[in-house]
Amino acid sequence: MNPGSSALSPTLTPDGRGGERDAQNELIVVAAVLTQPDGRVLLAQRPPGKVYAGHWEFPGGKVEAGESLDAALARELHEELGIVVTRTCRWITRVFVYPHATVRLNFFRVFQWEGVPHPHEGQLFSWQLPDAVEVTPLLPANFPILKALALPPVLGISHAESLGVDSFLARLDVALAQGLRLIQLRDKTLPEDVRLTLARETVRRAHLHGARVLVNGNPELAHAAGADGVHLDSSAAGQLAARPDYAEADDFLIGVSCHDSAELAHAAEIGADFALLSPVLPTLTHPGAATLGWETFSELAAASPIPVYGLGGLERDDVALAQSHGAHGVALLRGAWT
Repeated sequence: MNPGSSALSPTLTPDGRGGERDAQNELIVVAAVLTQPDGRVLLAQRPPGKVYAGHWEFPGGKVEAGESLDAALARELHEELGIVVTRTCRWITRVFVYPHATVRLNFFRVFQWEGVPHPHEGQLFSWQLPDAVEVTPLLPANFPILKALALPPVLGISHAESLGVDSFLARLDVALAQGLRLIQLRDKTLPEDVRLTLARETVRRAHLHGARVLVNGNPELAHAAGADGVHLDSSAAGQLAARPDYAEADDFLIGVSCHDSAELAHAAEIGADFALLSPVLPTLTHPGAATLGWETFSELAAASPIPVYGLGGLERDDVALAQSHGAHGVALLRGAWT
């Protein structure tokens, strides 16, 4: 599998076997992540007579000749579940090699629909929490998808250098109480002893709320603080050819800061769990700097095999807007602590 080889609008050619294939002879499929307000997602069991019968997957199906991805998604969900989708968002695109075919899976988040999902093809359905799936067996391609769906929609980037450590920790407590569940501890200019103390205290407070903490760039500091992962800038990520040994544990997270398609592709190739893509809009810290804008951001995020957070000029209230342009959510510096 080459997780970086994906496209927003692939050139499709008739398959002759019930589906469309692109120029790389990949079978084009749409997959829907129907999401309840409590975070549960809908999984469907493949019916008898199909490849991988009995395995669980996200509902969806093959794109037909001349059909857009959005039209294919709407058709498949109406045929398979009996619902009419009203709010869908492109999310990520992954290529997976099965024994019978190489499949390009175009994932959509579906947040609103009309009707109650019910089986039209005799299959079973089950609403599951992404980090606590109880149905089995799952199709192999869905394991990284469930891990990605366990990431929250808001990521807070620490601001202790400017706020002061005590003020930051006080604001951290408020943010955690209000639901913040993913934190990137940056503050790279602090003395190492101060940064370690801050990291340990941030991790302690975060874990009391079930939140996770990534330390910027330093795996030794992350392990010493009991953190849940590391966050790499594009330069540090560029020096890696694969996922590093210090990140072997399944629950260890790696985030990467990216600014273009090449950096996003490399982040996926080294096994990063998510990326921050910036700057989306103008920011106070870099006035006058070039920005991606939503159109370019949408193209890059939709083509990415890993979830992408929008960063730069965004606020907490922009989650739905960012998701409508393909983001998993938003990453906030100042906005996370106000």
